[in-house]
Amino acid sequence: MTVPKNQPSPRALAWRRRGAAFTAGWREFAKQRAGLVGLGLLAVIVLLAILAPVITDREGLDVTKATGDRMESPSWEFLLGTDRPGRSVLLLTLWSARISLTVGFVATLLSVAIGTIIGILAAHYGRWVSAGLMRITDFFLVLPSLVLAIALSTVLERGIGTIILAIGLTSWPSAARLVRAQTLTIEARPYIERARALGGGHFHVISKHVLPAVLPLVFVNTTLAVGSAIVAESTLSFLGLGDPDPMRPSWGSMLRSAWLDSAIIAGAWWYLLPPGIAIGIVVLAFTMCGRALESVLNPRLREG
Repeated sequence: MTVPKNQPSPRALAWRRRGAAFTAGWREFAKQRAGLVGLGLLAVIVLLAILAPVITDREGLDVTKATGDRMESPSWEFLLGTDRPGRSVLLLTLWSARISLTVGFVATLLSVAIGTIIGILAAHYGRWVSAGLMRITDFFLVLPSLVLAIALSTVLERGIGTIILAIGLTSWPSAARLVRAQTLTIEARPYIERARALGGGHFHVISKHVLPAVLPLVFVNTTLAVGSAIVAESTLSFLGLGDPDPMRPSWGSMLRSAWLDSAIIAGAWWYLLPPGIAIGIVVLAFTMCGRALESVLNPRLREG
């Protein structure tokens, strides 16, 4: 079947509709002031983390090359003071952002991918497949995810990869239940029955119809889950299960170092507050963006 020259192809029409939907979604998102503030905060933090090798010297992370005094208070040379070995707290905070954000993003993508696959398969195939997958999901929901993450981090070799794996493999059940509920709603719609009647197989229905309709919910859940993953990484690092390499610090390992060095007793507030405030700002920013996206994608929330 040939398409007339004056008419766009079906693929061009599809991309045009997607562009129009994206534009309408962005206009609605721009009306959410909290979402714009959160997006701006995230842009600044991510930009600083990316530019850390450009605006700072990584050699300053080496304790043998520290140039400051022990727990020196903030000054023009060290804007956020120094830690016990004499390293700049500002330098540590910037480089820690790279590790914390990386772990948060990658662990969230892993958990959301697992939850999405399990949720779609459970809702699409039903019967014993749904029963088996949901029993596994309920098992992980009953057990505390932090305890499971601690167990995995203890058994496996310490490092960034272990933390990502521990968080990703223990935080997917909530995403699976959300995706399953959304998939059941989508598969009850008439166009799914029409696709099956026309000979569409399981892969076609899932990839062409179910997954595109589920992706907005997955995207919102991903935005909200990144903050939780960063908090989980900070908790594991604070408990001493993070990366042991001092050249790869995170906000959690900074809090652990401040606690071990008795920063509170010594009155070195500049050693303790920056990583804690950074964690709070990032989690708040992701939450603000996620809530704004919920309002954009859910008309009932937008009307409220």
